[in-house]
Amino acid sequence: MQRFPCTRFVPVCKQIINLLEKFIESPYVLCVFLEFCGAIILDKPNGESYYFVQGEHTMDILSQPHFHNEKAAFAKLESIVWPDGPVCPHCSNRERIYDLQKTRIGLRKCGKCRKQFTVRVGTVFESSHVPLRKWFQAAFLMCSSKKGISSNQLHRTLGVTLKTAWFMAHRLREAMKPDSDIPFGGEGMNVEVDETYLGAPKRQYKSRFVNERGWVQTKGPLLDKAKIVTLVERGGRARSFTVDSVNTKALNDIMFGNIDRKSTLQTDEGTWYKDGGREFAKHETVKHSTEEYVRGDAHTNSIEGYFSIFKRGMKGIYQHCKERHLPRYLSEFDFRYSEREALGVGDVERLEKALYGIRGKRLTYQTTYRPA
Repeated sequence: MQRFPCTRFVPVCKQIINLLEKFIESPYVLCVFLEFCGAIILDKPNGESYYFVQGEHTMDILSQPHFHNEKAAFAKLESIVWPDGPVCPHCSNRERIYDLQKTRIGLRKCGKCRKQFTVRVGTVFESSHVPLRKWFQAAFLMCSSKKGISSNQLHRTLGVTLKTAWFMAHRLREAMKPDSDIPFGGEGMNVEVDETYLGAPKRQYKSRFVNERGWVQTKGPLLDKAKIVTLVERGGRARSFTVDSVNTKALNDIMFGNIDRKSTLQTDEGTWYKDGGREFAKHETVKHSTEEYVRGDAHTNSIEGYFSIFKRGMKGIYQHCKERHLPRYLSEFDFRYSEREALGVGDVERLEKALYGIRGKRLTYQTTYRPA
């Protein structure tokens, strides 16, 4: 069956196509007729229907089979998680893997340990009753939404309960956590470091005695705000951490453990960066208090851009986040920033990278409530 560009999107049964081909010999005339009826055609692996594809003869992303067909979803996930063929999650055996897909979609049996498994076992999808195709849909929506997608939106879009949508989102955030701690930067590279605060702007007020005024209230430190420290490799990745207190020791532990000492450190005028900055090849600062934001290569604009996306997502999309869940939300924003379009990573590739990260990770509903 040849494909031609059409403009409308209505499914056409395979039987109707076969019947029309008997009476209309010219593919062009058939195309015109189908377009007049409002059809596009695309091959589906289950053979149930065809659609025509508009433009470049390729299907749009959400029309791909693994978003709608369970068997295609298992095949797609296996190609991502097992690029070199099936691996038993129980004993790591690669040989003598028996295919039992006639019994159940995706089911296999290890010839060494004699245990059955699917590609879900040993991943964040293990023991989930949600169809795999819906996991693909949820993962794509999270990976392609620059500022995230709320559990309420997932619940309405996927047709699952709100509780299930919330749990699915946290499992996918767990999959987005980086598997390696490769240091940022290197010789001749710039790494920006900055801190930010997230939460209700509550202040602690203190009373003190002032001559001729008596007892007056003065502003104290900010309370109930989560403290976040982020590293951004200029033109590259991002990595974020939550800290109990923003001080020299906490910042040094993060910088020394995650940044190559040959890098150039870029920060604002915060005093907690001074001691640690001496350990790097170069330390440049900009003084925001005097409205100095750029001086040559010295600036923190990249990390400010990251915080802009992060805060718009947290305040506009998620609106509320308990501090114990914050590290997973940070992993989500770090992942999307590190795999962004500007670095040549499209939505489909970002989705595959996120799903590749499901291996060796588990998150149950009970452990979700523990600090991430």
